[in-house]
Amino acid sequence: MKAIVNISLKEGVLDSQGKAVHHALDALKFDSVDDVRVGKQIVLELASDDAEKAKAEVTEMCESLLANTVIEDYAIEIIA
Repeated sequence: MKAIVNISLKEGVLDSQGKAVHHALDALKFDSVDDVRVGKQIVLELASDDAEKAKAEVTEMCESLLANTVIEDYAIEIIA
């Protein structure tokens, strides 16, 4: 079983990486981009066969290590 965790800064938190990418895209004349937010993706291979238990375990991982929940949001996708 695989878990995909997408982590991004919460709305309202300054994303300096996103601003730098947006500035670079502007410099390259990609004018249609209004905003850029940069995040990270973590892919976990899990031994579990129970999707609910796997999601609960990955949620615990996010809350304790993978995401800084003060400034970051996360979304978990479990793939059987």
